Parts: sequence; structure tokens; C-alpha cells
Amino acid sequence: MREALKEAEKAYSTYEVPVGAIIVYRGQIIARGYNQRESLRDPTAHAEIMAIKEASKYLDAWRLMDCTMYVTLEPCAMCAGAIVNSRLDRLVIGAKDHKRGCAGTVEDLTNHPQFNHRVKVEFGVLEEECSQILSRFFKELREEK
Repeated sequence: MREALKEAEKAYSTYEVPVGAIIVYRGQIIARGYNQRESLRDPTAHAEIMAIKEASKYLDAWRLMDCTMYVTLEPCAMCAGAIVNSRLDRLVIGAKDHKRGCAGTVEDLTNHPQFNHRVKVEFGVLEEECSQILSRFFKELREEK
């Protein structure tokens, strides 16, 4: 999760919502991602999507079996869907998203009973640090306005 936080710091430094993600395969980080929606002008450029794309290139496959994603904020519906569709085995989340979280907080797309793939989800890893970077970002944003 500390590596995912480093990715979130990259987003923060470019005035993006500070969310970071990494993907681990067989004990090795194979992909990294951070939010780039503003800089790329792309609504799909979430940290999770960026990491999934990089991991798929690394493995030369769309199925990311035996992979774990670490992400600083609970995924939205789009990202939770991409996590399920990419067949990630495990998802480790820092902070819950009480407004849009779709890995168990608002909705649970990662373990929907009608989907053919389910993801093992773990919450609360470095939760305080993951929450703090988001709080700091939005506090600064409000102060600027």
C-alpha cells in the first residue's frame, strides 16, 4: 500500500484527485497507476484503470489471474467492473469511499452473486494515511476557491 500511496502523491503533485494503485504478480510490482483524468482529459483515466492497462501489457493478457491490486481509495463502479472483468484475484483497499465505493461500501460489484468472477476484498490497510492525503487535497482545493 505504501507504493500505491507514492502513486497517489504523483496525482496530488499534478492537481489530480490523489488516488494511486499498484498491481502485484508473484510478489513483484508489475503495474502502477494514478489518477490522470484532468491531465489526459479522459474520464476513464482512474488509477485502477491505468494500472490494469499496464499489467495487461506486462502479462500480455487481459486476464490478471494471480494478481493483487492495492488501491488507496475504494474503486468506483467503472473501476470495480474493470477489476472483475480483468479477473484480478484480490483487491486491497486503503480508505472506503462512502459516496461512490463499489467494492462493498455503497454497492458491491466485486462480489455480485450473478457475476462469474468474485474478488477477495480487504479494507483498511494504511487507512489513515490513505484518508489523510485525500482530506489534505480537498482542504487545499476548498481554500483556493
